[in-house]
Amino acid sequence: MTITILGIDLGKNICSLVGMDVTGKVVLRRRMRRQTVIRFATNLPECVVAMEACCGAHHLGHALAAFGHTVRLISPEYVRPYVKAQKNDDRDAEAIAEAATRPTMRFVELKREDQLDLQTLHRARERLVRTRTRLINQMRAILLERGHVYAKGRRKFEIGVDAFLEAPGMNVGERICELLADMRSEWRELDRRITRLDREFVERARSDASTQRLLTIPGVGALTATALVASIDDGSTFAEARDLAAWLGLVPRQRTTGGKPRLLGISRRGNIYLRQLFIHGARAALQSLSKADTALAEWLRNLLARAHYNVAVVALAAKLARIAWAMLRRGKPFRQVVTVAA
Repeated sequence: MTITILGIDLGKNICSLVGMDVTGKVVLRRRMRRQTVIRFATNLPECVVAMEACCGAHHLGHALAAFGHTVRLISPEYVRPYVKAQKNDDRDAEAIAEAATRPTMRFVELKREDQLDLQTLHRARERLVRTRTRLINQMRAILLERGHVYAKGRRKFEIGVDAFLEAPGMNVGERICELLADMRSEWRELDRRITRLDREFVERARSDASTQRLLTIPGVGALTATALVASIDDGSTFAEARDLAAWLGLVPRQRTTGGKPRLLGISRRGNIYLRQLFIHGARAALQSLSKADTALAEWLRNLLARAHYNVAVVALAAKLARIAWAMLRRGKPFRQVVTVAA
């Protein structure tokens, strides 16, 4: 029994394994615990180990790579078409192994420990921001039910709530005032924790050469720079800049058939968090960029003349992502090309 490809369907405790030989024939089917998988891999000749890119895959991937195996992580959406008949863990493992044999398959790079740590910090911050948003919306609803309306914007609502708590208005009972005061204290604590993470991202961005170069791009701050490096490292996973923009979901969806191209709105695929950061950064930088005497500004002005403002924002976000990829691959800072007046 010579296994050339080992497909592993990861579970919290039990993993399903399917081994294929060089012809693609299934020669092994087993179920074992995670630690048993590592011990089992030590006795295998060097082979390709394929897994879905999910929770726990990077840890197990590093452990198996230490024994000389070639680890390939596959996005679950690319494995799904290879599942035959009824879906179960063994069929999933077989589909993973078969998908890994395809020459056109796209794989996910194993992340280093520092990348995983940085990505975890970003996800923790995102959770805190969402918690704060839900808290603010609930406070707005409580006050709105009692006739107190405040302007849009977190800062304006914060000023209004503080003024209300100092001198509570009518139609609000004492118990509700106590509840709002408690919620305001929770809001302050969330602000403190988010600010502390933001400062840590700024420090990390300044201490790394790759993120320092990314910070020279207009609209790219410490959050975007650190999140991008945590996700793609040096960008070697992508063959060209457009692949990164497509992975972020910043390119149009295609519905092309019979040689008739049809482009729709952006695909919104890939990393939602990174796409959001790039779009917000592009929106913040668009006005200043469009007023400069550079090639990028000229492109923006021509785009704004024929397209909606939001379309221009997304187009600029895609261009910034492509610039970021080029800088990561070439190791050079951002420089704008100044146009020469005729």
